Amino acid sequence: MALRGISVVELAGLAPGPFCAMVLADFGARVVRVERPGSHYDMSRLGRGKRSLVLDLKQPRGAAVLRRLCARSDVLLEPFRSGVMEKLQLGPEILQRDNPRLIYARLTGFGQSGSFSQLAGHDINYLALSGVLSKIGRNGENPYAPLNLLADFAGGGLMCVFGIMMALFERTRSGKGQVIDANMVEGTAYLSSFLWKTQKSSLWEAPRGQNMLDGGAPFYTTYRTADGEFMAVGAIEPQFYELLIKGLGLKSDELPNQMSMDDWPEMKKKFAAVFAKKTKAEWCQIFDGTDACVTPVLTLEEVVHHDHSKERGSFITNEEQNMSPRPAPLLSNTPAIPSFKRDPFVGEHTEEILDEFGFSREEIDQLKSDKIIESNKVKASL
Repeated sequence: MALRGISVVELAGLAPGPFCAMVLADFGARVVRVERPGSHYDMSRLGRGKRSLVLDLKQPRGAAVLRRLCARSDVLLEPFRSGVMEKLQLGPEILQRDNPRLIYARLTGFGQSGSFSQLAGHDINYLALSGVLSKIGRNGENPYAPLNLLADFAGGGLMCVFGIMMALFERTRSGKGQVIDANMVEGTAYLSSFLWKTQKSSLWEAPRGQNMLDGGAPFYTTYRTADGEFMAVGAIEPQFYELLIKGLGLKSDELPNQMSMDDWPEMKKKFAAVFAKKTKAEWCQIFDGTDACVTPVLTLEEVVHHDHSKERGSFITNEEQNMSPRPAPLLSNTPAIPSFKRDPFVGEHTEEILDEFGFSREEIDQLKSDKIIESNKVKASL
């Protein structure tokens, strides 16, 4: 795989960090997830392809263990607020002195500096501070966050993967690692570059929820069907819009101009009334195979069984019969080969990992006796 031979140490966190590390693991990196003592299970549920080690970083000897791990690793991924790692004597200046090739990836909400850098937050807060949340929501309603996908996983986890990959590439030339300041506010703002570049265009001249791409247009929104399901419509271009009108059984010359914004509210009502007359399956029969840009709104259960998903093998099933999306994108020569094993138990590989990193049996036993590490091999064998 593309990342074969790359060694990653992931310090346990929630959502963006685990996703970032899972992507690296899916594409071939060897990922060790370092958990806190007393952790009962991986709350992120994104442990695919990783191994788990329990280590108490608050104790100096635990921090020393991490230093030894990082001295032989390519990437450290840490999710703590600014200054936490420095207090543990694990900041980049220390770890990169031991290993100049180490890529030190810092993934936070607000970044390593600034007045918010010490504050707690979640996806919705980062989304709000990025400016993007102000653009999402229906006309006359409060802004709303689209699950926790934008800031946590796109602006955070995926942007951090991008930073790590660039740092790995640059290291092939300089031989040196570097520090990555990935944060969800700026990552999400960067994702919204199109919004910034088009602010003064006609795309956003109306209030939120009344523009073409935010739910205002009758040809770019969702409609309820007769069976209480939904269809998604994205017929922007004139030729696609004509196919939409034809599929709905309407006539263009009896309708207002497609781009007449004043007529959009009434047009939406007219389209909604038509969509409500047939079931989702019936609309699929009408629009499937056309360029009308009309598709069913599939549930997570439905998408797995959709013909397109099955034809492409878009979903995988692990040994516990849990289904998840196949890694993307597809690489022609070095595709991702995700693990089909269950996610690891917390601390399942503690002793195995330390042994691989050169710790003696006596050192491991002493660390275990002093509660610096935890090993859950018994639980793993049940």
